[in-house]
Amino acid sequence: MLQTNVQNYGLYIDGEWLLSESQKTFESINPADTSDVVGVFQQATAEEVNKAIESANNAFPDWAATSPAKRAAILNKAADILEGKVDQYGEELTREEGKIISAAKGEVKRTAQTLRYYAVEGLSFTGETFPNDDPNMDVFTQREPLGVISVITPWNFPISIPARKIAPALITGNTVVFKPSSDTPLIALRLVEALHEAGIPKGVINFVTGSASKIGDGLMTHPAVRAVTFTGSTQAGEDIHRKVALTTRTQMELGGKNPLIVMDDADLNQAAQLAVNGGFSLTGQACTGTSRVIVMKSVAEEFTQKLVEKTQKLIIKNGLNEEATIGPLANQKQLSNVLKYIEIGKEEGATLQYGGQQLKESSYDAGYFIEPAIFTNVLPTMRIAQEEIFGPVIAVISVEDYKEAIKVANDVEYGLSASIVTNNLKLAKQFTKDIEAGTVKVNRTTTGNLINAPFGGLKKSSTSTFRESGRVGLEFFTQIKTVYIGY
Repeated sequence: MLQTNVQNYGLYIDGEWLLSESQKTFESINPADTSDVVGVFQQATAEEVNKAIESANNAFPDWAATSPAKRAAILNKAADILEGKVDQYGEELTREEGKIISAAKGEVKRTAQTLRYYAVEGLSFTGETFPNDDPNMDVFTQREPLGVISVITPWNFPISIPARKIAPALITGNTVVFKPSSDTPLIALRLVEALHEAGIPKGVINFVTGSASKIGDGLMTHPAVRAVTFTGSTQAGEDIHRKVALTTRTQMELGGKNPLIVMDDADLNQAAQLAVNGGFSLTGQACTGTSRVIVMKSVAEEFTQKLVEKTQKLIIKNGLNEEATIGPLANQKQLSNVLKYIEIGKEEGATLQYGGQQLKESSYDAGYFIEPAIFTNVLPTMRIAQEEIFGPVIAVISVEDYKEAIKVANDVEYGLSASIVTNNLKLAKQFTKDIEAGTVKVNRTTTGNLINAPFGGLKKSSTSTFRESGRVGLEFFTQIKTVYIGY
């Protein structure tokens, strides 16, 4: 694709769009066609990050004093702006991240819904009043904003994940410094643009781009930063956890190795479709993606056959093609990592039942395309059954019974999402108690969560402190004072 006019996008600091003083930039590339440059972005300096934090800190007192109704009006207006540009932003998201166009447009719409949801919830999020034995005293709590919040987000849901962090931060009176993934800076910038156009005061939200290795530490360790909310790898989350100060609050949603248990009474067609949807939609690049299918031996062969048949029907194309059901991997690093794990699986003795080949024909040679991979004869101790791959790879593990299935499902360091397919209501209820996961489903995919329900993981999938999404998603961004007033 010949391009003659690639736009250079700026940082957003103290209400102004600026080019970096470093004069260094990087390109956002279409993973379906690496000759397509989506945009050029700034490599911010440590000094510019400090300016962004100081801007947010200076803006905090006035924003905290702004009425909740005025904050809500800005979120609602930003939602209007996003909804008015769904087609444009959906296409840009697909060009940046690779996901199919219907999913990209759906994510933009979900982002608008998230802004509206918190615009409403923030108006009624308050403290409690406590009865006491003194008739001349009132005791109550009041919730107050923290201050400056650092928001650091990944590339796989590059506008909806930022929204579910930024919206509750803003509605509760905090100010924000936002650093998106360098793979998807444009669609993240569109969220900031919408807030800017909606009239958010200068300094309330700031936007910096660039390598985390160059600017990440400042976002975590600056003394004005009161909280860091992060979604990404467990390794990166652990690094943040070590670096932040004792008084800096953290919220981290990290990796997953999510199981789908298929019982012998399950509808196997349904189970196979759930596995395909959970494991291969979004090209397997979801933290809640199905990476392990734990199936009863009595139905394992029939289930695997159905799984392969349904996987063969998937259409791998550029996500802008409306026929596509799977797009490319997001970048070269993702492609290399997935191919590495496919080789590891074969070396460990698992059977590559289907797929796993990089696609190099003429229609694919400019992108990071790969066939979804299905492994059978997988042992629970194998690396492909233990480590997060973050790609379209499913490990099928056969077990004798429910008890063994639960043992295998829980025997990993992650605990983000899990599901079971069964018609046994009693067993399904027992599963919700036995499984070690923060999101638990029955007869549904491991992927997906409601904007009005809590989301988060257990074990190394989260810090297990504050949940995201839903009404409880507001709690992370507020602190409580207990007040006693005597008359």
